[in-house]
Amino acid sequence: MRSNLLKTIVAISSASVAAAATVCNGYAELCSKPYSSVSVVGAHNSYTNSPTNLAANQDYDVTQQLKDGIRLLQNQVHLNNGVLQLCHTSCQLYNGGTLQDYLVKVKTFMDSNPNEVLTILLVNIDNQPAASFDTIYKAVGLDKLSYVPTAATIPTESWPTLGSLIDADTRLVTFMDNTADFATVPYIIDEFSNMWETPYDDQTGNFPCTIDRFTGNTEGQMFLINHYLYTTSNLFGGSTPVPDKAKLNITNAVSGAGSLGEETETCKSAHGRYPTFLLVDFYNYGEGSVFQVAATLNGVPYDASKVIAPPNPPASSSGSASTSRVTSRPNGALSGLAMDTSSIVGSVMVVGGALLGSFLVI
Repeated sequence: MRSNLLKTIVAISSASVAAAATVCNGYAELCSKPYSSVSVVGAHNSYTNSPTNLAANQDYDVTQQLKDGIRLLQNQVHLNNGVLQLCHTSCQLYNGGTLQDYLVKVKTFMDSNPNEVLTILLVNIDNQPAASFDTIYKAVGLDKLSYVPTAATIPTESWPTLGSLIDADTRLVTFMDNTADFATVPYIIDEFSNMWETPYDDQTGNFPCTIDRFTGNTEGQMFLINHYLYTTSNLFGGSTPVPDKAKLNITNAVSGAGSLGEETETCKSAHGRYPTFLLVDFYNYGEGSVFQVAATLNGVPYDASKVIAPPNPPASSSGSASTSRVTSRPNGALSGLAMDTSSIVGSVMVVGGALLGSFLVI
């Protein structure tokens, strides 16, 4: 009897040891780090992918984004004909399909990559209840993979380690910018109670890492930097912000004026810590430079041999958006056109049949 009990204890102990994650988000060194202390690269408007459409902020869909190393997926959700869909300002302008179809792709990746911790940031434009998102998560099966905190607000130092999230198979952390309800759907976490964001729609390239959107005390909180640059385009006779693709290899660079690397150091000087989330446009410009920045912040070596999806279509060698590496406000943003609902203050013009049914927000 005692012998059988001893064998059982040894078996349980061995199983626990075997279950412990040894590699987390690609690095053994990250397993012991709290979630809040690991910097990850995020895809701004992840669902908008097109190399030519102005209403896009990425070249590739979520499957390729995750394959390349994106670990934060930011998406804007609208209620369209009774269905939660991924759109900007209007689903007539850019409709990225249903939230459920998108999440199926995320679930497929997570099932095939059990040592990866992912984050989803939902921009809930139409203020839908958390229960509506819960229904979709359950239909996809992501509720079972979701981290459930013990309280609505998690102190920065109280976040679990990546290793413990992987061991518990609760590898998905979801934030929502409004209507999160801990009492009914505890795994959909209120964004601004737990982090703050820097300004968005930057057209200067200065990226000062100032606190923009927040709730309560930001001292020591995690934060997200909106590191993407815009320029203006005279669409239909109006001046409209669009992604400055010509400067992507500067904006996404490891170092130099206006670079992602420079802003992270600015943040450290100003706030005493590096950002947890680095939100970028067209992450694939720079041949992996954005991931090199994250690796540096995390104190791990960057694998320069990893192949990142190229700009699509590839820029010409003589173009200003070449693929050579330069080392020297997403909420409500109109994908590609980068208009924000708070900045247009309700000034909306719909240009219909005369402009081939296009939708213009000015």
